[in-house]
Amino acid sequence: MTFTKHWGLGAKLALVGAPFLLLALLSTAATLWVSWQLDGGAAAVNEAGRMRMQSYRMALAIGTGETSALAEQVKEFDQSLTVLRDGDPERPLFVPWDDTVRARFVTVERDWATFQSRWIDAKPSVVRDLRADTVTFSSHINALVTGIESHMARWTALLHLLQMTMLAMAILGAAVLLYTGYLFVLEPVGQLKQAIEKIQLGDFGARVERVTSDEFGTLADGFNGMAEHLQSMYRNLEHKVAEKTAQLEEKHERLESLYEVTALVAKSTSLDELAQGFVKSITRIARADGVALRWSGQANQRYLMLAADGLPSSMVDAELCLDKGDCHCGQASPETGLRVIPIQSMAKTSLQHCTKAGFETIVNIPVYLHDRLMGEVDLFFHARVNPSPAERSLLEALSSHLASAMENLRLNALEREAAVSQERHLLARELHDSIAQSLAFLKIQVQLMRDAVQSGNPVEIEQVLEEIDVGVRESYGDVRELLLHFRTRTNTEDIEPALATTLRKFEHQSAIKASMAMQGQGMPLSPDLQIQVLHIVQEALSNVRKHARASQVWLDVQQQPEWRFEVRDDGIGFTPNNDQLDETHVGLRIMTERAQRIGADLDVISTPGHGSSIILTLPPHAHPMPKASATAREPNLVQQ
Repeated sequence: MTFTKHWGLGAKLALVGAPFLLLALLSTAATLWVSWQLDGGAAAVNEAGRMRMQSYRMALAIGTGETSALAEQVKEFDQSLTVLRDGDPERPLFVPWDDTVRARFVTVERDWATFQSRWIDAKPSVVRDLRADTVTFSSHINALVTGIESHMARWTALLHLLQMTMLAMAILGAAVLLYTGYLFVLEPVGQLKQAIEKIQLGDFGARVERVTSDEFGTLADGFNGMAEHLQSMYRNLEHKVAEKTAQLEEKHERLESLYEVTALVAKSTSLDELAQGFVKSITRIARADGVALRWSGQANQRYLMLAADGLPSSMVDAELCLDKGDCHCGQASPETGLRVIPIQSMAKTSLQHCTKAGFETIVNIPVYLHDRLMGEVDLFFHARVNPSPAERSLLEALSSHLASAMENLRLNALEREAAVSQERHLLARELHDSIAQSLAFLKIQVQLMRDAVQSGNPVEIEQVLEEIDVGVRESYGDVRELLLHFRTRTNTEDIEPALATTLRKFEHQSAIKASMAMQGQGMPLSPDLQIQVLHIVQEALSNVRKHARASQVWLDVQQQPEWRFEVRDDGIGFTPNNDQLDETHVGLRIMTERAQRIGADLDVISTPGHGSSIILTLPPHAHPMPKASATAREPNLVQQ
């Protein structure tokens, strides 16, 4: 296996810049070395020039005879020769030795030895040749200086050459680095920028050519992959938008269908209206060519066609009632759910009405309510169809709505029947507790009338007729009171309007002034309690009208800490525990029974000659009932 070496961008730039860096370091080192040589040569020239000056000074001292400083001057000259020969460790001072410089330095040493032995050590008295020797000696020193300066000239030229070389390398390195940066960095970035601009303009086919294997090559691959992904997404965007639009339209149609069936369920008041409306709606929703709604009995052995749409009349008449097993329809079970039945696969022994009508497919939708099979909806198609999962879910949801709606119709019918029965029992109890007692009294009086007529006693006949007249008037009054009772409406929030209406009717009927006083703010009473309270108050007022001979009635209502109703009058009063009380006057017993029915306390306070007071106290836990029960019971009272 071979591995390909991939050079990174940093490695490439380092590889290009490394030679120039190395050359720069070498040139800098060479320049420093030449400068150091120049410094040492310049110091050597200065030292040699100093020797020339010292030779003239010594010659002057010898010629004038001032030898006091000569020893010091000789010592300085020797030190200069030593420095030129060995160099100075404290500073750059050295002689660029070559054969010429070395020969000239030897000549200077020899001349110095000759000059020192002849003129300094010998101390001659005649100094005629001193000038010539000094000139010769200094000329040899000049020759040494000239040799050193020639070396310095070459080093200076070399320094200039190195400086020019460094300048040229700097220019060349900058150019190479600029070109390399353009080639390795700027050009790939420019290509990437152009590709990005093309993509921004909508050209998703733009690509970046991979020309290197460095980071920009990786970036080019990533960009090309991103561009390809964007192009693919853009290419599929229209398809996805169409798909999402179709999904939204499907959901919208589903919601419209559910709303349509829900509205139908809400406004339907009869089974036939619900069935006919449902088959028409599901025909349009499922785009079926025909629909049959079949309802099953309790044992699921027979299926009755409640409604049909789009089916031939002959087929409807023939399949108005199907026994289980006569056809593929009517065989649904909780395990099967929605079924798609190709008509070609139906057994030949089955009914062939679908084939005769030209249908090819039946979609059978069982209708369940709490896991109990209630019936089925059959959709007929002239073509082969297979509903999608969403369509199956929608059809099953619609069938579930249908089952709930039909069950609600059944429950509403049962509730209305129960309400009618309850009101009939209430009416029978009222008749028994009031009019029946009066009629029983009249029956007795009629028998007494017969006896009186047979005996021929006019006084007794007149007395019995008077009793019969009183009984008839009381029965008439009881009937009017019953009609007023059953026409009284209650308010689910407040009983005060119903009480005020009752008092106005009482004033109109009896011409007795009535007034009401409300105290406190309590919780509203439930409609059931309001009805019972009104009946007790009406019965108390009826007793006032019949027996009290009062001129005024007061109704005091206290809402806190518990509901308390008191009916007071200024009539003749009576003794509550009198056993001789007329048995035909059953008002107190009726009020007591009603109070016991609602768990309330009924107190009767009366004093002969000072009026009577009926006090009804409700239990502390009397509170409003749910509004659903209130609305269900109130109309029943008014309808009677």
